Amino acid sequence: MLLCGPSGSGKSLLAARSGLPVLRLDDFYKEGTDPTLPTVPQSSDIDWDHPGSWDADAAVAAIAELCRTGRTRVPVYDLSLSARTGAEAVDIGRTPLFLAEGIFAAELVTRCRELGVLADALCLSRGPVTTFRRRFVRDLLEGRKSVPFLLRRGWRLMRQERSVIARQTTLGAYACDRDEAMGRLADAAAGRCATARTAA
Repeated sequence: MLLCGPSGSGKSLLAARSGLPVLRLDDFYKEGTDPTLPTVPQSSDIDWDHPGSWDADAAVAAIAELCRTGRTRVPVYDLSLSARTGAEAVDIGRTPLFLAEGIFAAELVTRCRELGVLADALCLSRGPVTTFRRRFVRDLLEGRKSVPFLLRRGWRLMRQERSVIARQTTLGAYACDRDEAMGRLADAAAGRCATARTAA
């Protein structure tokens, strides 16, 4: 299962409540010193909401290995430092379904489908104002970036939210609210429980 949606839309909370093993796709961000990082137009700010700030190939490799073996190693990423601080094992055992969540999850829909490991892809949507508030409070409490950066980013993302959701649905994710997402997760889990481990 792939779960995407704008930053602050509640993906991590939904993933935690799902009861499924979770692969955090945010851990595949590039490090802040990477020269290939994109910047916000007319700004020196790194655009952490652009797919170019993220290692899609490594994320797909981790998903494929989890589907094949039930375990993989992933980076541990510190968003406040914009750096990888280590690595850790992810082990889903014999669970037939797991959730890969992150703002760029929709970028992987086609590749996961081609690999034959995609159960479903969901795009969580809660409305621009709600998302702005949740994102700002979360990022402030976690000390992810400076307050001026968070305000600039938050305002920009609030204006772009509808286009972000449109892009993610075009890539193959199904847009829904929290309750519908939980229902689809439950349906997918029920439908996969008797099959071999082949889904992400």
